[in-house]
Amino acid sequence: MEDKIKDYLKEINTFNEFDEKKVEAFRIKFLGRKGLIPALFDEFRQLEGDKKRLFGKPLNDLKQLASAKIEALKGASHASQKETNNLDLTRPAYSELPGTRHPVNIVKNEIVNIFERIGFNVSEGPEVEDDWHNFTALNFPEEHPARDMQDTFFVARNPDWALRTHTSSVQVRTMEKQKPPIRTISPGRVFRNEAISARSHCIFHQVEGLYVDKDVSFADLKQTLLYFAQEFFGPETKIRLRPSYFPFTEPSAEMDVYWGLENEVDYRMTKGTGWLEVLGCGMVDPSVLDNCGIDSKVYTGFAFGMGVERIAMQRYQISDIRYLFENDQKFLQQFQSAL
Repeated sequence: MEDKIKDYLKEINTFNEFDEKKVEAFRIKFLGRKGLIPALFDEFRQLEGDKKRLFGKPLNDLKQLASAKIEALKGASHASQKETNNLDLTRPAYSELPGTRHPVNIVKNEIVNIFERIGFNVSEGPEVEDDWHNFTALNFPEEHPARDMQDTFFVARNPDWALRTHTSSVQVRTMEKQKPPIRTISPGRVFRNEAISARSHCIFHQVEGLYVDKDVSFADLKQTLLYFAQEFFGPETKIRLRPSYFPFTEPSAEMDVYWGLENEVDYRMTKGTGWLEVLGCGMVDPSVLDNCGIDSKVYTGFAFGMGVERIAMQRYQISDIRYLFENDQKFLQQFQSAL
């Protein structure tokens, strides 16, 4: 082990590349999960007490040296890239830069304002939820895939607590505390254990709505959603409802709006159909009402939910959802006029 430490020290000290790919390869070689230094720590764990005291400090010093070297080379690489951007560093700075709203907030606020105009109030709830409010009260059976670790971020490996996967949990809390009539929307951030790509993210925002009262029908749901679509997308907007399935609504549907086929972007966004999926909806399942202490023989209700990022990407022709989470100033400055 002593010889390996000396050899690695020499190699780390003599490495002076500034290319990002070479620096990353160097990091993986020494500090990656299967790198040389982690392998040394595996050997170190097998040593006896006296040898552990002998090699413990040199091994930690080696790891710190490698980490510091990588950070220094990355910093030098970024500095050299900035120098090549041909920026005039002598140009006077702006005294004040105008602020901007994030596109997600712009769209969320507009959605909230539309529903507030027809009597919906805003409800909020915790982002860390228990199993009852996030799953059980909403008719998710024990074997439902959403309960799996692949879809849900559980807290400290405790299956009874998780980061909420939808803002429907806020609706459950509202129904438990408030007697009908209930007319509320629940905007908020939600979390799902999904791979991050151009079309999906593990963090996103939803706006979910709920209306519970006597004699609420599917016709009420349809008319409410038509009002929203024509207020948000334009007065000539057409909608269609397709049968679907959600554990907490029955019957359930997906709502599409007619986007059109005027250009290539429209064909790509609508997959050549002209119709764009916007939200899911349905009549609240009677068992959900009963779970929340509302008599399903007296009251009925409808619910709906939409993803804010998806609508923002459609409105502003954003091709990659990751742009919405990177805080790139050049990207955000495009929305100054949307204040």
